[in-house]
Amino acid sequence: MPPPIDSVALIGSYLPRQCGIATFTDDLATAILDNDPNIDCSIIAMNDRREGYRYPDTVKLQISQDQLNEYRRAADFLNLKNPAVICLQHEYGIFGGQRGSFIIELAKNLKGPLFTTLHTVLREPSAEEKKIILQLSELSASLVVMSEHAADFLRDVYQIPERKINLIHHGVLDVPFLDPDPCKSKLRADDKTVILTFGLLSPGKGIEYMIDALPDIVNTHPDALYYVVGATHPHCKAESG
Repeated sequence: MPPPIDSVALIGSYLPRQCGIATFTDDLATAILDNDPNIDCSIIAMNDRREGYRYPDTVKLQISQDQLNEYRRAADFLNLKNPAVICLQHEYGIFGGQRGSFIIELAKNLKGPLFTTLHTVLREPSAEEKKIILQLSELSASLVVMSEHAADFLRDVYQIPERKINLIHHGVLDVPFLDPDPCKSKLRADDKTVILTFGLLSPGKGIEYMIDALPDIVNTHPDALYYVVGATHPHCKAESG
């Protein structure tokens, strides 16, 4: 049996920053501590603004995403702290450099075992995007993906060996089942099949593909309704209104 894990460091954006990765990192930290409250769980938080955020005490270090020297400092901090596991949440948009290349500066200077969760695996990556994933593969003990398609892309597009790929489905929060009928009634969707996109909205979500597909869907399933629910992503709001 492997020795029990007594300490974990999570690298990613973190609440209260409005970001899907921040929510995921928070949920992951909560799940780790729910499983074993004695684990030392430290957060290394990525900042997208100079003033940072009012983080909880679990955030032990902050990285300004566009400051390369802070990635090196974070590696030094983690090497000194020496956690049993270092878990990186990778998304191109939360790290600095060309397509987030600065994160490699942190990863290549770590002495402890790195496990990288890939939140986006592109089927047609640019040269820089592919290079980053290949470097992370070399520097990580394992790459975690959340879908069979993502695992297929790693094998077929990036030629990453099977032994490096682990599939762990995204999952959902454990909430009690509620009868959907009252909610559907308020939306005048009682007799409809509802398709839902929800979360922070931005052009990268691919909602236009769903809209393009709707005529064919409705031809086959005339009771289908498509809802897009959520607020504009803060970055999009700042850039485009």
